[in-house]
Amino acid sequence: MALHGGSLWLNQSMFARKIRVEYEENGRRLPCPLKWLDSFSMRNFTNARVFDDTLPLVDGQMEIGKNIPLNQLREAMEDWFRKKSYLSKDARLLVSES
Repeated sequence: MALHGGSLWLNQSMFARKIRVEYEENGRRLPCPLKWLDSFSMRNFTNARVFDDTLPLVDGQMEIGKNIPLNQLREAMEDWFRKKSYLSKDARLLVSES
């Protein structure tokens, strides 16, 4: 990693977009827990390299690469969260750029 201005500088082009990841259940919109986001980002289950460029930050927030299609990301995350039983079948996942 390169130092920039005396501080650690990460490859900003890799994680160029900030997104919100929330789920809606029983009429309530809640941020996805960091545990869920970590589980998705650390597990290479899709064999789609495009999702390698995801970085969970805190509950409901991630940074992602500029080439990640939001709709595909939402579908892949929703599928994974349901497989892990994090997300009920009546809930829906919402992913949007911040």
